[in-house]
Amino acid sequence: MSTVQRLPSAAEALLADGSTALIRPLVPADRAAAFDLHALRMSDASRRMRFFGVSRLAPRTAADRLCGPPRPGFLRLGAWAGGELVGEADYEIEEGHEDTAELALAVADAWQHRGVGTLLIEHLIHAARERGIHSIEADTLAGNRAVHRVFSDLGLPVHRRFEPGGIRVRVALDEADEHYREAVDERGRAADVASLTALLRPRSVAVVGASRRPGSVGQAVLLKIRQGGFTGPVWAVNPHAGTVAGAPAHPSVTSLPAVPDLAVLAVPPAAVASVAQECGRAGVRALVVLTSGLDAATARELMHACRRHSMRLVGPNSLGVAQTDREVALDAEFGGAFPLPGTAGVAAQSGGVGIALIERLTWLGIGVSSFVSLGDKYDVSGNDLLQWWESDGRTDLALLHLESFGSPRAFARTARRVTRRFPVLTVDAGRSAAGRRGAASHTAAAATPTVTRETLFRRAGITAARGIAELVETAALLHSQPLPGTRGTVAVVSNAGGVGILAADACVEAGLDLPTLPAGLADGLLAGLPDGASVTNPVDTTAAAGPGELRACVDTLVHSGAVDALLVCLVPTALTVDAQQDPVRALLDAPARRRIPVAAVRISQEVPVQYLTCADGGLLPVYADAVAAARAFAHARDRARWLAEPAGPDAEAGATDPGAAGALADDFLATHPDGGWLDPSATAQLLESYEIPLTTSLWAPDEHAAVLAARSLRQLGHDGKVAVKAYWPEQVHKSAAGAVRTGLARESEIRAVWHEFAERFGDRMAGVVVQPMAGPGLELLAGIVQDHVFGPLVVLGLGGTATDVLDDRSTRLAPLTERDLTTMVTDLRSAPMLLGRPGMPPVDLAAVRRVLAALSALATDLPQLAEADLNPLIAGPDGIVCVDAGIRLEPLPVFDPYLRRLRRAPDTDAPEER
Repeated sequence: MSTVQRLPSAAEALLADGSTALIRPLVPADRAAAFDLHALRMSDASRRMRFFGVSRLAPRTAADRLCGPPRPGFLRLGAWAGGELVGEADYEIEEGHEDTAELALAVADAWQHRGVGTLLIEHLIHAARERGIHSIEADTLAGNRAVHRVFSDLGLPVHRRFEPGGIRVRVALDEADEHYREAVDERGRAADVASLTALLRPRSVAVVGASRRPGSVGQAVLLKIRQGGFTGPVWAVNPHAGTVAGAPAHPSVTSLPAVPDLAVLAVPPAAVASVAQECGRAGVRALVVLTSGLDAATARELMHACRRHSMRLVGPNSLGVAQTDREVALDAEFGGAFPLPGTAGVAAQSGGVGIALIERLTWLGIGVSSFVSLGDKYDVSGNDLLQWWESDGRTDLALLHLESFGSPRAFARTARRVTRRFPVLTVDAGRSAAGRRGAASHTAAAATPTVTRETLFRRAGITAARGIAELVETAALLHSQPLPGTRGTVAVVSNAGGVGILAADACVEAGLDLPTLPAGLADGLLAGLPDGASVTNPVDTTAAAGPGELRACVDTLVHSGAVDALLVCLVPTALTVDAQQDPVRALLDAPARRRIPVAAVRISQEVPVQYLTCADGGLLPVYADAVAAARAFAHARDRARWLAEPAGPDAEAGATDPGAAGALADDFLATHPDGGWLDPSATAQLLESYEIPLTTSLWAPDEHAAVLAARSLRQLGHDGKVAVKAYWPEQVHKSAAGAVRTGLARESEIRAVWHEFAERFGDRMAGVVVQPMAGPGLELLAGIVQDHVFGPLVVLGLGGTATDVLDDRSTRLAPLTERDLTTMVTDLRSAPMLLGRPGMPPVDLAAVRRVLAALSALATDLPQLAEADLNPLIAGPDGIVCVDAGIRLEPLPVFDPYLRRLRRAPDTDAPEER
């Protein structure tokens, strides 16, 4: 158990009704607020439930206890809403029972049944588990149904024992497993949806800053709201105009006939914060800030107003929002077109990308369920919108453009759930090789922004396209066709051999497989096609094939079971039955959705992709280019594979000692407050605490000690030659610095190497490490990178001198799953070298898996671990051993991705919250 209790940092989170609460530790200055909570905001009945009786002294006693000087084993948290203390919860550890804490809880009457108590307990549970507490207990009255319901709904095992005068409740924290996380997720989803209702289903809207000037942003949004058929009141706010666009204008939000649910702000940057404060005091529940160019002080004031008054915020620098539901019909954005009602949820940080997506989805006919231009994304994020679309009953496809992530692990967890219901697609923006610059180690070099984003998308089941065109082309297929099988096999049918060959090339280059068709199937196809047809796949029907023959060929392939998807490439020719008939229309007499996905390519069409309507009213996607169709099929196959993969449990490491690791990190950071690289001895100690196999390493501060170290290795049974490695603090790449010599046998050689190193590196060399030469094996790299946005990542790849040359690595977000342990190996291009081939036995894969699982546990348990670089690991048929390792620690805060909290307010001096 940790001997130091870190006080939780203040966190804002959503309550069940969508309002915002601030959770923070209580301090002596809060005594008056604590007294008012118990004396004025709780009824006699509530005080009786809290104190098992009614006493005039109880509020004073409670305030003194909660807001007295800090004492060991006592943690008290308060929930604040609108500047008022509305609830408190505390735990206290009794001497001799350090693994159990006694819990107490009180909530103001007006705030009961709104999730205050549950949120407080969640944050107490987080703090208790961090301290090493295994259970919390509380005494309750049998009639206190509300608190019993709170405990029952936590998602943790609850044990009740009847005692004289009440019930003793015990909650086991050790069993805070996936069931608890799912319960927290569901509470968060419900709160998120409640908070977004005023934004996306408002009953009334005010446009603040609506101008009399035609073409201004404020007037454009006002007119679009009115022209779009919004069903509720719409008010213009302009203190300098009596009318705007032919309708009355009001001088302020407080002068409106009623309080609007949503306010759209199109005011100068300097006025944004004061207008937000006015909206909050009036009772507005959501803001869309179109204004850009806010400075840091204004940004903080804006967020303070939103949090204090429980307003959700889109923007600033937003294009606006739209909701096409007939009951709302809200179009509060200044794009050039009205979004077509449909079923695709769209969120974009870039206004230009948002406009492009709306236009293409509208033109394609998919339409939009709701659209949000996130802008600078101070508050509402892609994670929020995924949860809204999951619950709105309309959305069956989500399209995202995200340039940054506020909480990637929370986003990934939400996306993993949502993508099992409908496809989630994104534009993978921000790909850049510049992410490699400044990497401190081989492992860090592997964790570029592109790699981390791809890892995040892959784990979450998100379909990541390389551009807007590819995104829409893939959406067209996923929206209209069933998913293919997981094999990725495709048949290409064409009435022009050259076009079919190009389509086959496109499919193979996209990673799909064109198998040779079985003999029986091929014979059946030939029997129904004109002379000269070829059915090797691609299938060439020849230009003489009529509509009936084409349909029969397609139907036979669809029902054959030989392939997972069908791509039909047809061109009009003079030999068709009707020279004026588009041969693609031969497909339209059949149902659009068949047993496998079918798409057509019509190289004569001008638009990249469009839908044609089939006989059953369904839609057939038709592409202008086989490359686009092949990419869409590849994305669909990847989604099918992801859905078929079991989520799998977290990887289980062997024996670990997180207490020892934490103590080592605390000791190091106490003397190195800015962090740094561990010395060889501390590195070995940390790796040993997680049973990561490190070769025998002896530290030698001088020449004589180096010679003695080599002798000691021989005495320990390490016969043969040794390696000598120079060491100094902040060292990263020994080989690149020329600080490694191998194959040394004689003492004279060791002395010569010492002198060489001493002359080359001078006073910065602290000493050398002497190791036995490793046996033969495959050199691997494994490690950890603690990304300040994405969290810890585990990396595996080829090591040694091949690391930077071949750049063959796989990366996963920690904690790893059992499946990750397998796929990290099989995803490597060099996987055959690990799995074995003729003349080369496989490496000990179980040992590789154990190292990866141990690294995952270490990364999860030790947030101060900034980097771990194990390179090389020598993997052979009989085991694995690390012959060199570097570990860097930093004073990073503990972060629980499952703790409910809103994003931190913008701050130019602080990194974005994970």
